[in-house]
Amino acid sequence: MTLTRYIEGRCRTWRILIVPSILDSDFGSLGEVVRELERCKADGVHIDVMDGMFVPNITMGPAVISAVRKGTHIPFEAHLMIENPERYIKQFSEAGSDRIIVHYEATADIKKVIRSIRMCGAEPGIAINPETSFKSVSRYVDSIHTLLVMSVHPGFGGQKFIDRSLRKIAEARDFKSMNGCDFAIAVDGGIDLKTGKDAVSAGAEELCPGSAVFRSGNIPNAMKKFRMLGK
Repeated sequence: MTLTRYIEGRCRTWRILIVPSILDSDFGSLGEVVRELERCKADGVHIDVMDGMFVPNITMGPAVISAVRKGTHIPFEAHLMIENPERYIKQFSEAGSDRIIVHYEATADIKKVIRSIRMCGAEPGIAINPETSFKSVSRYVDSIHTLLVMSVHPGFGGQKFIDRSLRKIAEARDFKSMNGCDFAIAVDGGIDLKTGKDAVSAGAEELCPGSAVFRSGNIPNAMKKFRMLGK
């Protein structure tokens, strides 16, 4: 089941998707973390995959995703912060990723990667770093499901939201409106209740909070507060 169909099947009444990034969660109990997000009615799970090359950090691979996938039906959104992601699209799809987001900056042929994701049956997305303009990827948005605007420099959790990201979100929103596009605008990095509200006001349709959820001390309460941003 794709993330889109999962959400539609739940008769969603809010307009903003909350897809928490588990980068700041307890890696020793990922299965329970994901099940708790499912109980909190999260719209999906954002999984940050890092290879130590595209970004200076290493996280998890397909084997971990596959193991966690067995215990839940919630959609998985794999955010591949890896060099030449085309090498691993099939593996991440087979591991249970419903949506696969790759960085525009990480491949020489983004169109080929998008085609590969679709051929594997997953929803494709493009992520762009803070230094990358929306204009750089505007020609590809008709072929993707999600545009992920990075509001921090990728590689580590707990960073401060980069305010200039709001202009990029608004630019993507205006482009959608003027051209009748269907891609979703997602935002990842430094998302708390304030920056999340600002991002939604600028045009964001999906938020990927991390530390604001997992370091809150009360995941259900944090999720409830984020959900109110979409009312």
